[in-house]
Amino acid sequence: MTEYDKKFLIIGSVNAISYKEVFPLFRDNKMWLGKSIHSGDREFQVPDDYPLKAASYRVDEQGNKYIRVKGVRWFTNIDSSQRYEMLSLSKHYDEEIYPKYENYNAINVDKVADIPYDYDGIMGVPITFLDKYNPKQFEIIGLGSRCLGQNIGIRGISLEHKQQMTGHSANGDLYYLKNGKLILPYVRILIRKKANINSKPPCEQTNSPNK
Repeated sequence: MTEYDKKFLIIGSVNAISYKEVFPLFRDNKMWLGKSIHSGDREFQVPDDYPLKAASYRVDEQGNKYIRVKGVRWFTNIDSSQRYEMLSLSKHYDEEIYPKYENYNAINVDKVADIPYDYDGIMGVPITFLDKYNPKQFEIIGLGSRCLGQNIGIRGISLEHKQQMTGHSANGDLYYLKNGKLILPYVRILIRKKANINSKPPCEQTNSPNK
């Protein structure tokens, strides 16, 4: 549909963001997340012969079957004004709080709400960042995962660090050290704040003196 410039609105798993065929569409601003679903799960009606094997389901008084699916989003290329809402940034960068990756020149940010307002370099953020992504505020550099990570120069885990690795990893996956321990965060989107955007923390409100 993108090849033939068709408008679309698709519901799917948030994990599809990290697929090698899908992520480049987000990176190149050919697709983004719709705004009516940001978290949680959603209920869908299914055919009468559908096996109820989902973790959560119900049958109404008329016998209609419904299942709940976790982590769904709208995938679309239909624009809206909500897409350009600015993400308010209030956290100050502290190198003790934001570790740097061992195999790529970027810092790790565990929560979207923790993106620092005063860091101008590249940051690795959760894939749920795309719920708040404003292309006028941030630039998407790439994805820190497997072949897509290798494409942007993410190095493999060194032999020294592999000795203490307990989880599964592949070349192109980001990692950092915390108190000497190797940490493999879940897939990170690498972003950079655009120049002169949110370079200062929000103004603090002060009460006017009594007269």
